[in-house]
Amino acid sequence: MNRTQFINSAQRALLIIFSAIAALVAVWLLPPIAQDPAYHDFADRRGLLGIPGFLNIITNLAFLAVGVAGILLCTAREGLGARRAWLTCFTGITLVALGSSYYHLAPDNGTLVWDRLPMSIGFMALSVAVLADHVNPRLEKILLAPAIVLGLASVIYWHYTDDLRPYVLVQFLPLLLLPAVLALYRGAQQDRGFLLAALLIYALSKLAEHFDRVLFTLTGEIVSGHSLKHLLAALALFVIYWMLRRRSRPAESAVSS
Repeated sequence: MNRTQFINSAQRALLIIFSAIAALVAVWLLPPIAQDPAYHDFADRRGLLGIPGFLNIITNLAFLAVGVAGILLCTAREGLGARRAWLTCFTGITLVALGSSYYHLAPDNGTLVWDRLPMSIGFMALSVAVLADHVNPRLEKILLAPAIVLGLASVIYWHYTDDLRPYVLVQFLPLLLLPAVLALYRGAQQDRGFLLAALLIYALSKLAEHFDRVLFTLTGEIVSGHSLKHLLAALALFVIYWMLRRRSRPAESAVSS
């Protein structure tokens, strides 16, 4: 790498770091954000087979399917870039299926902890994987463990202080990093369509979550916004999984030839 390339690379990395710090400062300048008790008041509380909130629970199978598929892919592809971070991400997704199901059996702040702990693992591992894939592979080794600890700490902090600010940052950090990486790094070009699609679908999942009751009414009480949120978020993660699966195909072809 010549001097000009090094400077340009350093400038791009500094922009990523500045964006993350700016997001941290912006969130921390907000007043403490308490968990709204109405969050647990889901539109669809219908039970089936003795299971309360059946659809909000059964739709977690989508997370389980994507998580297990991702784990199998990462364990089978030793040459996959940012393999440990992606494996951690899909492990978190698998645990989300269990934690979210447990939460929806009796929704309150106490059970919500077990939903958010694995989500924080997934969010932070995804962020590290994207940075390692497109900025510098060494970032995986440097950042993965501290990022997971910070993600878990944000949930524990909320649990004991009822302040969501750190967790809000953890949850939306990938939404900040993905556009920045796509804009600044050419290496992201091969993944651009997949990452943009995943970002868009995830944004739609958050909208579905926000309009939980509205969507439940609009669908004639067939499916609620929260159940759709599960399915859309899992679809976004499936797009990521398919991106990694396609990325690993050239290695397979090389071996077979």
